[in-house]
Amino acid sequence: MRREELGSLAMFFIVAEERSFTRAAAKLGISQSALSHSMRRLEAKLGLRLLTRTTRSVAPTEAGERLIDTLGPALGEIDRKIAMLSELRVRPAGTIRITTSEHAAETIIWPAVDRFIAEYPDIQVELNVEAGLTDIVAERYDAGVRLGERLEKDMIAMRIGPRLRMAAVGSPSYFARRGIPRTPHDLAGHSCINLRLASAGGLYVWEFEKEGRELNIRVEGQLVLNRFILEAAVAGHGIAFMIEDKTAELVRQGTLVRVLEDWCEPFDGYYLYYPSRRQPSPAFNLLLDALRYRG
Repeated sequence: MRREELGSLAMFFIVAEERSFTRAAAKLGISQSALSHSMRRLEAKLGLRLLTRTTRSVAPTEAGERLIDTLGPALGEIDRKIAMLSELRVRPAGTIRITTSEHAAETIIWPAVDRFIAEYPDIQVELNVEAGLTDIVAERYDAGVRLGERLEKDMIAMRIGPRLRMAAVGSPSYFARRGIPRTPHDLAGHSCINLRLASAGGLYVWEFEKEGRELNIRVEGQLVLNRFILEAAVAGHGIAFMIEDKTAELVRQGTLVRVLEDWCEPFDGYYLYYPSRRQPSPAFNLLLDALRYRG
């Protein structure tokens, strides 16, 4: 394949990513007409229609989707190889993209990154904070953060935080009205604040464990939230089930009351993970060292 065809493939990937000739042309620094001509020439060369064009949007065809699946990993590998050239510089440089949950970002990732970028001014760090589970290979992230129990087997994982515990909490006024649950089964008689999982779309099943006995409880209540769960519990709307450190201060103050503590045993905390076939750049290795849990 000739060099200009490789360039056209890279242009196609950006058009498909942006879903717009206008945005893609601006990103590439070329005119829309030149970009459109390049796409038509690529389609003619392949004998396939790759893009469906309307007056408002651009979307890949089935053939285009298949080409995207092929190009994504290849372009990502090229980006990583180019980033590795930074080791030829006196100071480490490059861009590191990480996807993480909000709690992990607040408690572990951001405090470490805050110190890291001050020490290495030529390294750029991009954090994407989201609730769902992201495919880091397909989305071209260098690494992701997940709880130890949710790690995929084909990934290299490094522990970055301590073991965690969950806490079931509610306001004193709520428990004065509804009573105290003594076992997880008692939650059937309570109003519980459900969490909607962003990745699967279902409701989070509350997980309890005591002396090796595990219970997964589907709870019910008036509220299904992905934010303001703690605020809803404080307001007396029901029982919340959250990571312990987010509730600890309010429990200490007496604003919230903790229940079922004997059913909340520690579990594996957060891990940074990345593809096993990935060759870490010097910049990435430095960030790994900054995040490594040494407790």
